[in-house]
Amino acid sequence: MARKTFDNAKKAKNDEFYTQLADIENEMRHYRNQFRGKVVFCNCDDPYESNFFKYFAMNFKFLELKKLIATCYIGSPIANKELSLFPHESVENKTTKAPHKIVINEAIDENKDGAFDLQDIVTSLTNNKKNTLTRLNSDGDFRSAECVALLKEADIVVTNPPFSLFREYVGQLVDNKKDFIIVGNINAITYKDIFQLIKENKLWLGNTHRNRGLGMFFDIPESVNTETATRLKDGKIFIGGAVWFTTLDTPINHQKMTFYKNYKGNESEYIKYDNYDAIEISKTKNIPDDYYGAMGVPITFLNSGYNQEQFEILGFTHRNDPYKLKTKIYTKNDAENFNDLNGSPIIRSGDDVRFAYMRIIIKRKRETRNGNKKL
Repeated sequence: MARKTFDNAKKAKNDEFYTQLADIENEMRHYRNQFRGKVVFCNCDDPYESNFFKYFAMNFKFLELKKLIATCYIGSPIANKELSLFPHESVENKTTKAPHKIVINEAIDENKDGAFDLQDIVTSLTNNKKNTLTRLNSDGDFRSAECVALLKEADIVVTNPPFSLFREYVGQLVDNKKDFIIVGNINAITYKDIFQLIKENKLWLGNTHRNRGLGMFFDIPESVNTETATRLKDGKIFIGGAVWFTTLDTPINHQKMTFYKNYKGNESEYIKYDNYDAIEISKTKNIPDDYYGAMGVPITFLNSGYNQEQFEILGFTHRNDPYKLKTKIYTKNDAENFNDLNGSPIIRSGDDVRFAYMRIIIKRKRETRNGNKKL
């Protein structure tokens, strides 16, 4: 369901999946100290309706932010649904949902009720010259010159970018050397440029889904067709492959994995691929404690066991073999379906041939104990 939903979104350019506030809170709490004194940019968010904007605005003081910037794309389907930031505009102007930006430089309890909330923000836009709301001259696309200029001001970008433009979106952040915490699909790691960042330990999966199930419920506009959805709850749709991607390091990235199995004495359980010099590990929990050769693991290894101090990522299996890991290329002399064989890691047992799904090829690093290398 997850892959199908995201793929359908790409084809239809339907990118309107809105992250819930609870999911944002659960992830952001791991980075509190890294937000201190930083400029946060939410560049795919209607400044008032977005839960990303709400979270950072309401926690501006708590996180000790320097500045918060949010922009939205023209025609946001949720703009002006709660409280309008432009209450005096005509119905016609509201309906066009023109793109705008909001900049928060300080959080003041304007109504003196003991809390800083969204109503204080609305008031501060009139009373406080340090907080501003202005129309954008362009359409609010993250690639526009206007939004790129704002990006250059930022330290950390946090948002749920368009699913159909994920690769391009990350590329822009990397080119501009920006840290980020964003929502994406676990299958995005199969993109070569995204995977390369992970391989070089420049990008990680976030904290929320480590060692637990993947996926999140998202708010969606009424116009979205949910007939093919397998999980709906209170008008929200579940995306099983949804995860957080981030360039910010946190302690969970350094938690050591515990191994419960041994290779020695159980060699028959660990079959070597016919076309890769690596053994098949169908589940991360089956990684043996005493094996230091190459292993093929599912992509979910990245959220259930990856620790850069314990493992080295060599590459992934692919028809085009971008990491030069294949040991065999099949021809018509091997089988009539040789093209199919070349597209997957192959497990062969006698005459029985089994296709494995895409695998990440990893190696254990030898740990140092009391100054001596573990043998």
